[in-house]
Amino acid sequence: MLQNEKTTEDIALGIRRRVFEHAMRNNGGYLSQACSAAEQLAWLYNEELNLGAPTLPMIPKPFEGVPSADNTDYHTGAGYNGPFEPDLDRLFIAPAHYALVAYATLIEVGRMAPEGLEMFNKDGSSVEMIGAEHSPGMEVHNGTLGIGLSTAAGLAWGRKQRGETGKVWVYMSDGEVQEGQTWEAIQCCAHHKIDNVKAIMDVNRQQCDGAMNSVMEVGDIATKMENFGAKVVWADAHNLDEIREAARTPHRGKPLIILANSSPYRGMPTLMERFPRLHYVRFKSENERARYNKEIAKSLKVDPVDYEGAH
Repeated sequence: MLQNEKTTEDIALGIRRRVFEHAMRNNGGYLSQACSAAEQLAWLYNEELNLGAPTLPMIPKPFEGVPSADNTDYHTGAGYNGPFEPDLDRLFIAPAHYALVAYATLIEVGRMAPEGLEMFNKDGSSVEMIGAEHSPGMEVHNGTLGIGLSTAAGLAWGRKQRGETGKVWVYMSDGEVQEGQTWEAIQCCAHHKIDNVKAIMDVNRQQCDGAMNSVMEVGDIATKMENFGAKVVWADAHNLDEIREAARTPHRGKPLIILANSSPYRGMPTLMERFPRLHYVRFKSENERARYNKEIAKSLKVDPVDYEGAH
């Protein structure tokens, strides 16, 4: 397991700063996801996950095609999380649109070079805007929201049958509970007593079309998950001590799901004016871009980004 010199708090701040800088240079980006998810991903990589050293180059390779008889050397982006060994953990990042935040996390914990982020969303690159199975940190394609927990449950079941000690973690978003497959996965885990799978869900109450309640009311998701057979515990997504304690919750015979109550503008309060349209922030004018640059930089305690000559 890589030991990082930086604290988890510093890594979370670094994630937000990298995503902010990228968004300013590219005239938009997934800023809100960095606000809500930074502590959760920083905690997973810096503290919770038992991962080996990366098996892929620090600077990501170009897209090398899909698996086939003529492409037997195909690899997945999970290599940035280390090798597949029985005693090591596995991570599935279910919301593929969190890819930019995931890449920033890999850089902050020393698993990918900063140059990798410059390849984001470029033709021929494996560093995709919507993470796919070949994208850094990704093992499967989760572009169809809702399949992440099911995929992880299947792997966890197999690991349990083989007596492997490594855990299986899933990073989720609450928009996924609008998909029926999420509930079926919980039910399956409970029925087969797949308790070597754990999930932390970013409960920011947002989805691509706006506030979740304006699209589809989901009600009391904790009670529903418990009724489907999960062990559920709430935590403040921005309080690392609460997350740490939640992860220690006993859950024998059941999957553990941590509901991380988050703010979609944590660290970047200027985004509040965009609420509830926070999924992808595209600046409406150069004046707005310049204002966001100054205001968010001040909030993150960095200098404004010099984006002259950028997109």
